[in-house]
Amino acid sequence: MESKLSIIVPAYNEAARIGATLVRMLQFADESKLNVEIIVVDDGSSDDTCEVVRSVAPDDQRLTLLKQPKNMGKGAAVKAGMLQASGDLLLFSDADLSTPIEDVLLLIEHLSDSCPIAIGSRGLKASNLEVRQPFYREMMGRTFNRIVRMVLGVKIRDTQCGFKLFRRTEAKALFGAQKTQGFAFDVEILFRARLAKYDVAEVPVTWRNDERSTVHPIRDAARMFGEVLTIRNMVKKDQKAGLLL
Repeated sequence: MESKLSIIVPAYNEAARIGATLVRMLQFADESKLNVEIIVVDDGSSDDTCEVVRSVAPDDQRLTLLKQPKNMGKGAAVKAGMLQASGDLLLFSDADLSTPIEDVLLLIEHLSDSCPIAIGSRGLKASNLEVRQPFYREMMGRTFNRIVRMVLGVKIRDTQCGFKLFRRTEAKALFGAQKTQGFAFDVEILFRARLAKYDVAEVPVTWRNDERSTVHPIRDAARMFGEVLTIRNMVKKDQKAGLLL
């Protein structure tokens, strides 16, 4: 039986680019012949994001819009989409498609019974960085990665690339337990995966930096550093209480 792919797209004030992203994803679904559903999770946008999503393909049953009651954070939006998804394979992809949707085929190749998670990476030698981030962003990313390695023991070169694929069972378990609502949710998911002894394949992908990123280079970096410590304490508390996967 053919596997179904769910694509979760968190969106906050993405009216300017979500339309083109969804058109490309639907084209990919047609070209690849994959059984695809696309779930856009609007995170309390104040612009016309929802209207644009509804207008892209109003009669296409593969496209669903979920609306958060208010702006709750990227992590909360991805979690809502993951828990709603009906696919056998669950991908979350950033709304800017900095990694082209076609690269999900590379991630799928790395999934197996022993490896239920495959994540896109900008940090490997074979990664194709067509448009790089500004130097200061790359330096901040490397510093953040060192902190994650030191504090959480997550030995992943790039925890923050917004392109990650999970098998259904592991996705539902990890995102069901997730508590981080902001940008550092990826770190919590990967930390929980490590403690649950889920193997993670880090896969080189193409990356085209979008200057319109909604990540603030200083404010969000400082917040994420603090969240790493919070994640460690929170997940360890779950571990003590026997609440881990």
